[in-house]
Amino acid sequence: MILQNQNDTIVAVATPAGVGAISVIRISGNKSFEAIDVVFSGKIKIAEAKSHTIHYGKIIDENKNLIDDVLVSVFRKPHSYTGEDSVEISTHGNQFITKKIIELLLQHDVRIAEPGEFTKRAFLNGKLDLAQAEAVVEVVNARTEASLRGARNQLDGMLSKKIHELRTQLIDTSSLVELELDFAEEDVEFIAYDKLLLMVENIISEIDKLLGTYSFGKIIRDGVNVALVGIPNVGKSSLLNYILKEARAIVSEIPGTTRDVIREEVSINGVLFRLFDTAGIRPTKNEIEIEGVLRSREAVKNADVVLFINDVQQKISKELQEELLQLTSGDKVITVLNKVDLENLPEKEADVYISALTGYGINNLFSKLHEKVFSGNSYSEHSAIVSNSRHFENLKKAKIYLQNSIDAIKQKLSGEFISVDLRNAENSLGEIIGEVTSDDILNNIFSRFCIGK
Repeated sequence: MILQNQNDTIVAVATPAGVGAISVIRISGNKSFEAIDVVFSGKIKIAEAKSHTIHYGKIIDENKNLIDDVLVSVFRKPHSYTGEDSVEISTHGNQFITKKIIELLLQHDVRIAEPGEFTKRAFLNGKLDLAQAEAVVEVVNARTEASLRGARNQLDGMLSKKIHELRTQLIDTSSLVELELDFAEEDVEFIAYDKLLLMVENIISEIDKLLGTYSFGKIIRDGVNVALVGIPNVGKSSLLNYILKEARAIVSEIPGTTRDVIREEVSINGVLFRLFDTAGIRPTKNEIEIEGVLRSREAVKNADVVLFINDVQQKISKELQEELLQLTSGDKVITVLNKVDLENLPEKEADVYISALTGYGINNLFSKLHEKVFSGNSYSEHSAIVSNSRHFENLKKAKIYLQNSIDAIKQKLSGEFISVDLRNAENSLGEIIGEVTSDDILNNIFSRFCIGK
């Protein structure tokens, strides 16, 4: 990502490419009002307009030709998304119109925005901290109700507030240790070793709670991989089709119909589940089916949950059952008995009894899926949750530094050794919210944004 002058005035289309009712063009920077007034014809000059007002007018080119009727929204600094003077132009949703308007603006000391530059400026101007800025992308990309709530809470500062509290405690603690060093010759004690130890242990305990939310946070953000496995003709594809409410997979009485892994996504009770319908696992000499079975085994290895499907009429050999269970840990497996509509009292044991034909037991299967994924997890997307790998790694680093400081405290080493580790832990937490960061980290984060955000 090329570093551009942050004092430049920037422009970009903020709405998705394509034809629609409207498009929104965003301008931000010191010359926003000056630039828009060159091309906008309305009742008043935008430079004279009050903040948070909307004005109807026309965009005209240098030859006074009409480009489009528009609405211009005015946001004066610091009360804008970026913290700068900003303008949003609402035009008809035509790519030719937006392209022409931007070309006109580029002639008046305005440049195209880099990916994520509007949000980057919001961060640099103190409108958002770094964790909140990263949550902007999560809100845009959220695909389920749960992931949206989790991202929204991060954007609202729930995680940032917790990190800030821990970092403040560390700063206060390390300050006492360093102050004591300044009075070393006078033998003045500002904090006892046992009290210092307790304070650091309490902070580690809080960090552990945050680290413990990571698996839940990843599920909320990224979804759950679910492999549908079993021998041929037990109804794996029928179950997929029933859940999706469409004939996505071919269903046939001929064994081995599914030769490749079919991946589909569905939201179940607000959580994204990625369903992998796999080829029936059985001994075969067919080269294509052999490859399908190999891919099935790989899908099982990579799954968060495995639906081990059988039906009331077929028997799975003990050897095959053991082989399937060896591919994954037992706590990931939900045993499912399908086609219960064919028998009143199935003799086979299973976690869930279903009929992919009639829908019997499907809601119970959904409940089992949620139970398996969230078993023993008391967290919710309404609390501070870690879902970002960068945040997770920085929390782990902070914990390591704090554990090192505990070792130094227990050995009653000089405060110099203790304060170094406390400061390092403090910086690791600071990197999460952007109190301590580098241009490389910032550019890496914001380069993943779309242009216009």
